[in-house]
Amino acid sequence: MHIRSPAIDVLFVNWRDVTHPEGGGSERYVHRMAEGLAAVGLRVSLFCAAHERAPARETMGGVSVVRRGGRLSVYPRALLHVLRHRPRLVVDVQNGLPFGSTLGTRRPVVVLVHHVHREQWPIVFGRLGGAIGWWIESVLAPLLYRRSRYVTVSTATAEELAGLGITSDRLDVVRNGTEPAPEVAVGRSPEPRLVVLGRLVPHKRVEHALEVVARLRDRWPGLRLSVVGEGWWDEQLRAHARALGVTDLVDFLGYVDEQGKHQELARSWVHLCPSVKEGWGLVVTEAGAQRVPTVGYRSAGGLRESVVDGRTGVLVDDLDEMVEAVDRLLMDAAARARMGEAAARHAAAYSWPASISRFAGVLATAVRESAPVAVVQDVDRTLLALLRRAAVRVDGSLHTENGSDPERRSTAESDENSDERLHSGTLFLGERRRSVTVEGNVVADNTAPTIVPSAHA
Repeated sequence: MHIRSPAIDVLFVNWRDVTHPEGGGSERYVHRMAEGLAAVGLRVSLFCAAHERAPARETMGGVSVVRRGGRLSVYPRALLHVLRHRPRLVVDVQNGLPFGSTLGTRRPVVVLVHHVHREQWPIVFGRLGGAIGWWIESVLAPLLYRRSRYVTVSTATAEELAGLGITSDRLDVVRNGTEPAPEVAVGRSPEPRLVVLGRLVPHKRVEHALEVVARLRDRWPGLRLSVVGEGWWDEQLRAHARALGVTDLVDFLGYVDEQGKHQELARSWVHLCPSVKEGWGLVVTEAGAQRVPTVGYRSAGGLRESVVDGRTGVLVDDLDEMVEAVDRLLMDAAARARMGEAAARHAAAYSWPASISRFAGVLATAVRESAPVAVVQDVDRTLLALLRRAAVRVDGSLHTENGSDPERRSTAESDENSDERLHSGTLFLGERRRSVTVEGNVVADNTAPTIVPSAHA
């Protein structure tokens, strides 16, 4: 006898999950959002590509994870999954290629974009393949999702999406949170140590970190670099290290667990982020949580927000400037310590509960906006109520003001006027604005955030 699968309130479709060998910060963001929605009673599922390190189906943090297909075949299989299961709402995670969920459902579809891939396409697929990929992302995808609400993780990506024709009235920014830094048993290395975190793929440009070591090895005897992460570009990076003559100075650590990752950060002096593009740069705030400043590229987009230039790290324009910035930080212990302390404060201002609240608000807005074009019976009031509950829950508390819901905030009202660019606490529901308290120490409204003493500091 066929047993019908339980109904799905919110279905995330993504090409990878956090257990995937090539999973990274964007996958962690998706899992955090999914787990946060599941925690308030929603039936949440994630459909993603299969791999040998995890079963075809399992439940993680209250989220039903279904793994089918490979790097490309996951896309048609995900669309078939949408057609079969008819979820009440779909979060379509676009990592360059669209899933096209709007072709398989009349229910609301929210598109999550971490960053735009204009620069990555030719790096990975060459000139012709890159041109085709960019056409799909920049022309076809906006057409498929022309009636959908978008959410992204930084103002930089929001601006790029606006350049593709995504209007501000259906575009929201919900930034990454930061995990509380675990206790580690190691201290800062007595010898200068650099670290780079992330997938080993061409557009992360770990080669630039290797070049930094090669250029500074004579000035800094004992200098070492930890490369944390794995990926299909691993052997090319090892070959590059051999060509530069720095194999003896570089530790390729591969995959390490969370504790191991934070231990590497805790003993490092400077974190390098030479990536071509980052939607936000979760590794930046992870390094910051261990009081490690970051040196990265200004052109990477989201780093202009996750790094406060000159305060929590240094943004540069090219490899020569990266070498110079690293050299200055290695020389100036006092500046390095000041930046590390500022980076820790900056990272602590971003909480996952607050981000989940705002993300739920975006989904609730999408459900509410679908009502005028849907048959009345199709408007799921229970779903909307649960999303509203999630959207006002921050660290387990409900925040209300005169019983009203705040209005969704457009990206035009960015929070760039804050000197540390702390994310706004404005939620995205209802008819009016209000401010909320985030993590007990950041009060934000629709102008600039203000730091106030924590009640539990």
